[in-house]
Amino acid sequence: MFGRVGRSAVKHPWLTILAWVIAAVGVASLAPPLEPVSDQAEFLPSHYESVQAGELQKKAFPQQEQPASVIVFRRDDNGRLTDTDLADVKKVAAGLEKADLEKISAVETGPQAVSANGEIALASILATTENPYDETLIESVGEMREQAVPLLKGTDLHMGITGSAATALDTKESSGDTDAMIMMATLVLLIVLLAAIFRSPLIAILPVLVIALVFVLATGMISIASEAGGFQADASIGSILIVVLFGVGTDYLLFLLFRYRELLRNGQAPKEAMTEAVTRVGETIASAAGAVIVAFLALLLSSLGMLKALGPALAISVGVTLIASLTLVPAVFSLLGTKAFWPSKAWRKEPKHTLAARTGSLTARRPGLVAAVSGGLLAVLATGVFSFNTVFDSSSSLPKDLESVQAAKELERGFAAGQTDPTWVFLEAKDGGKLDQGQIDAYGEKLTAADFGRVTPPVLAPKGDIAKFGVVLTHKPDSDRAVELLAGPLRDAAHDAAPDGTRALVGGTSAVLADIQHATNRDYSVVFPAAGLAIMVILGLLLRSVVAPLYLMVAVGLGFAATLGATVWVFQNLAGEAGLPFTLPVIVYLFVVAIGTDYNILMVARLREEVGRGSTPAQAVRQAITHSTSTIGTAAVILAGTFGVLLLAQNSMLRQMGFAVAFGILLTAFAMAVLLVPAVTTLLGHRTWWPGRVRPEPAPQAGPEPAAGEPVGAHRT
Repeated sequence: MFGRVGRSAVKHPWLTILAWVIAAVGVASLAPPLEPVSDQAEFLPSHYESVQAGELQKKAFPQQEQPASVIVFRRDDNGRLTDTDLADVKKVAAGLEKADLEKISAVETGPQAVSANGEIALASILATTENPYDETLIESVGEMREQAVPLLKGTDLHMGITGSAATALDTKESSGDTDAMIMMATLVLLIVLLAAIFRSPLIAILPVLVIALVFVLATGMISIASEAGGFQADASIGSILIVVLFGVGTDYLLFLLFRYRELLRNGQAPKEAMTEAVTRVGETIASAAGAVIVAFLALLLSSLGMLKALGPALAISVGVTLIASLTLVPAVFSLLGTKAFWPSKAWRKEPKHTLAARTGSLTARRPGLVAAVSGGLLAVLATGVFSFNTVFDSSSSLPKDLESVQAAKELERGFAAGQTDPTWVFLEAKDGGKLDQGQIDAYGEKLTAADFGRVTPPVLAPKGDIAKFGVVLTHKPDSDRAVELLAGPLRDAAHDAAPDGTRALVGGTSAVLADIQHATNRDYSVVFPAAGLAIMVILGLLLRSVVAPLYLMVAVGLGFAATLGATVWVFQNLAGEAGLPFTLPVIVYLFVVAIGTDYNILMVARLREEVGRGSTPAQAVRQAITHSTSTIGTAAVILAGTFGVLLLAQNSMLRQMGFAVAFGILLTAFAMAVLLVPAVTTLLGHRTWWPGRVRPEPAPQAGPEPAAGEPVGAHRT
């Protein structure tokens, strides 16, 4: 199959390239724009209480104006507000209301809007939309900040806007150029690294152009699939897609080019060499891509809409990259022939692999020591997992000098941290009945007595069947403590206090996050095993063994724990971060498992190949490490460098993700694939391939040893 694909692409290169260009242009022109979603409530399934509470809110109070953000006033000298200052607060609020900004209906102050210490005053920004992440509303908050500048002149007041819409605005503005920055840094990194490795400007530039075309096509296909499938993309998916497409695409391209270069060294003509390269490397690339795709598709089992959207999007991108690697890349390079390596002539010479050869000899002589050292390193790093703490606070990833962050900090000088975003408790009469005032008053008293925070006066729905209470927590709505309260004590108290014939539902940001935490824990127990089992099946089919896939997956699992533990050490223990994003374990698991399995496939398949040539386990390990380390190392450095570009992002969540995945790739490639896996394979000997059996065959009489860069497991199909 791979031979036919390679021959077709090489025989009709211009037709192949034209087909790709037409497909990319057509899909890009037809695809709808990919709209990211920031509202975390939209990611939860309908059976969660916070979602049901949100639906009840829409049903009972459809016309009620929602607080979108809060204006925080203080004196320039941080002193107590005077009567003149309070009068100026009302004037500024009235002036902002008269600005008649879209989606903003009112800017309200009141007797409860001044803190007990007299230092802080608030004004609520009421919106006509229930979605605080509405694009028009966010733009209006930005305009309000500009409108406030002349209104504050001549006063002693300092003003800042915080809350959901304001935080969304600052997040958008602080990371608005993240995709462009990551794209540029990725391009520069790939060009520099490829030029350094191959010493050829053409090889440095052409892969980037090819992958850019793939990026256009994949993004369009993801957008079309998103609309057809009814799933939403996460806000950060654009940055992740850039890295995945360029990183994984370069990885597969290197596998093909190393084999192509080897066949040219053997004296084959360029077109013949490229056809043979696709024939022999196709299975390796397809197996590696299959493992990645399966790992990503396992996210469809997640209960979170965010992860359900991420999985298919990344799977589509890898699938398109796989097809491009076997068709578009051969077509382009078959046209260039040996000119692709110009002006370098180093491709004609076999490298010496001094360091890799020494590593292979050491592993062959002392497999127990190498396994203990490499495995011990992974185990030590993995201990950091015990200190792992998840955070849901989106503002914690933002720069501290942003207005919404500073205003939120100033608000806490006079008010409870939950003032901008109360927890909402709904009391509903069952069976279509109505609530009487006695029930409402008694319920409000019980909520107050529970002492979770200040309880606001209830609002009764027009039909009289639902009452809405606000609970202003003393903790930030997205803090760990607030999530803990909503996960148990506050909800339990709200439910237990409901009178006979009624039911209570708890909603709001803290409730949503508590449900997301529950859903995430559930996903850990479902997605991880499913992905691991599917990848083990792929490994078993490729290696025709039961034993090898088992210890390979154990090794990759240890690599996952070591990667996550190292990230905890760096960001929590050294950098002083409160915690890591709750989605990070899923992303690290999938990337490290998938990519780690990729490198392990290369190494173990080469080991099997050497045993098939009649080598002893020790000889096979020596040869496999010597001839495969350059392939694995080159691919890993480029791929890790690509993910490492995320460290340049302003958003700390992207930086943590970039470090975790980049470090995990390097750890997997060098500590695991080059050291641990070969050492364990040597210790197990021929039992590695049970229940199959590798039949030793005489090595070919003609032809040199495979090149160092040659992808492993690329036997003829």
